[in-house]
Amino acid sequence: MKLKLDEQGHVVVQDGRPVYTNDDGKDIAFDAPGTVTTIGRLNAEAKTNRERYENAESSLKQFEGITDPQDALKALAVVKNLDAKKLVDAGEVEKIKLEVANALELKYKPYVDKSASLEAELHSEKIGGAFTRSKLISEKFAIPADLVQSAFGKSFSLEEGRIVAKDQAGNKIYSRSSPGELAGFDEALEIIVDAYPNKNHILKGTGSSGSGAPGTQGVGGKRTVTRSQFDAMTQNEQQTVAQAAGKGEVSIVD
Repeated sequence: MKLKLDEQGHVVVQDGRPVYTNDDGKDIAFDAPGTVTTIGRLNAEAKTNRERYENAESSLKQFEGITDPQDALKALAVVKNLDAKKLVDAGEVEKIKLEVANALELKYKPYVDKSASLEAELHSEKIGGAFTRSKLISEKFAIPADLVQSAFGKSFSLEEGRIVAKDQAGNKIYSRSSPGELAGFDEALEIIVDAYPNKNHILKGTGSSGSGAPGTQGVGGKRTVTRSQFDAMTQNEQQTVAQAAGKGEVSIVD
């Protein structure tokens, strides 16, 4: 990554941030103060994790000598069932505990189901709304937001109320302009689509033509796909283009 200079040799600045050119040719406005803050936060998190590990290791020492945790738990359960005068049959106690647990589960199941339903609705609203409101989709995609979500929605999830994007390997996607910070929705979607081998079939045309072109802009901004291009697509891509054609957003021509 190289610092971008203008024709006079001065550093190019965007929104008060120096601009660097990445290896793939993309310009990135580097947020130095934000990066310093992030590094400090990550160092603090690393210290906290180390202290937590040391405390856990110290706590585990008191269990040295226990070779079978299951037997130890069974012994503790028997001891709990002892009283000063008699030994209650451990099997009966466990039976009562199971009956109580089942009764409680049955009582609170509607609330648990309602909570799961509300969580699913929140997930659908936040992620679906992000696709609907995306400036990137409205400006650069040749297919509507619902089809973009159908193709790439599985890469996004909610974690602690925040939209998080992950790549094909399941790794979180981080911002290119603010290292150490998670990428925002549009930036993450752009990174995901850049890695998609058939991205030219879903992005707006550039005016190219010929048998090798993935599609062109027709009259009124409608995308045009030739029959040979359509036949060369994968089944999923053909389905996406067909759905767009049904909505009048794509025209398939011979």
